[in-house]
Amino acid sequence: MTVLVRDLRPDDPADLAAFTHVRHRALPFILWTPEAVVHRLVHTHPDARSRSLVAEEDGEVIGTAQIGLVHDSPVPGQAFLNIYVHPERERRGAGGLLVRTSEEYLTGEGATKLYAWALDGPANLAFAERHGYERRRAAHFLRLDLSKAVLPPLWSPPPGVELRTAADFADDPRPMFELDAETVADEPGDVDIAFTDYETWLAETWRHPLLNRELTTVAVVDGRPAAFSVAYTDGTRYSTAMTGTVRDRRGRGLAKLAKTDSLHRARAAGYTEALTGNDTDNGPMLAINKWLGYEICATEVRHVRELG
Repeated sequence: MTVLVRDLRPDDPADLAAFTHVRHRALPFILWTPEAVVHRLVHTHPDARSRSLVAEEDGEVIGTAQIGLVHDSPVPGQAFLNIYVHPERERRGAGGLLVRTSEEYLTGEGATKLYAWALDGPANLAFAERHGYERRRAAHFLRLDLSKAVLPPLWSPPPGVELRTAADFADDPRPMFELDAETVADEPGDVDIAFTDYETWLAETWRHPLLNRELTTVAVVDGRPAAFSVAYTDGTRYSTAMTGTVRDRRGRGLAKLAKTDSLHRARAAGYTEALTGNDTDNGPMLAINKWLGYEICATEVRHVRELG
């Protein structure tokens, strides 16, 4: 049996379906669709030098990788590689070959520090360690059964606060960009991110095929978006991609209000499963999700390898 690594063929529906299938089997807590995979590959900023790879054994795709530079960080030389192998096709060399291929490419593009996620299990952690990656922080995946959950009742917004949806900003999304930029900058993480390019944000985020603007709730204060809960859907499942509040409006329960409203909208729209993820250091958001009824279903550990 021979394993080889090649680039994903974005114009090949069968290749896209195979990539998506492997990702779903390896990481079922994140929404994957062929359209989303293509969108990320095509619309990621050119400076990211992004690539999507597959590991193939005798014509069958058994592993995947998404790699690139963190182009929107003020610190140069940082890169990411996220590699997943079909759980029934492990120990065939696909993971190791994807790591080597990714590292060679990223090094050639000027990367000096590589970040990767690994599921919190003995085999995955040992794999990362064997390849020279050191453990850092962790993040939880959480799940809520909307078909059975007793959601907290909706309450009236405080005076001066109005609940709207992202769809209300379709004609002028810039206020949403400004809200996203400020909240992302304060997210716990290893890499500082700075959203400064509005056109790139429009292409990568606002036009993302999984973004559900009708289910994305926005808390508006004095005419300005102050908090939001961003909803992604794949037709059957609902996922919160981001929940946050601008700095000068925190501590007023706006994020909790926005997420509760979005969950009610999702259930009314027929969704029965809600997914989300939180850094283990993000105590306030973990508390909100516990209050809403979410339960931890898996954990990933961030790893880093410094080159040279």
